[in-house]
Amino acid sequence: MKEIFWIFIGGGVGSVLRHWGQLLVNGRLLDGGSLFPWGTFSVNVLGCFLIGLFYSLSERWQLSSELRLFLTVGLCGGFTTFSTFSNENLNLLKSGSYVTFCLYAFLSVAVGLAAVLLGGAFGRRL
Repeated sequence: MKEIFWIFIGGGVGSVLRHWGQLLVNGRLLDGGSLFPWGTFSVNVLGCFLIGLFYSLSERWQLSSELRLFLTVGLCGGFTTFSTFSNENLNLLKSGSYVTFCLYAFLSVAVGLAAVLLGGAFGRRL
């Protein structure tokens, strides 16, 4: 039961951090003027890096199952968002932004996978 508690706490923290990250990227860095969904893309790629790092560190440093679940399932699960990614892709398709749709979908998956690999490699070197 305490594992569920730590997942719950991590998910809440991750969701708030995602919201702040998206606001930061979309508002401050881009002034909201881009068709490409940079806010979601940025938090999802960072979340991919972090989950690779956290899994690597949890193996290397033998973190408790509670801490591992807090960091990966909770924090990263709350921080990243597949549903927003999917909705943004659907909106790009509906608006006829086919090139942006293809770029966003492809780059999200490709860069996300690379970020998980990079995070894992970084964690093994720490």
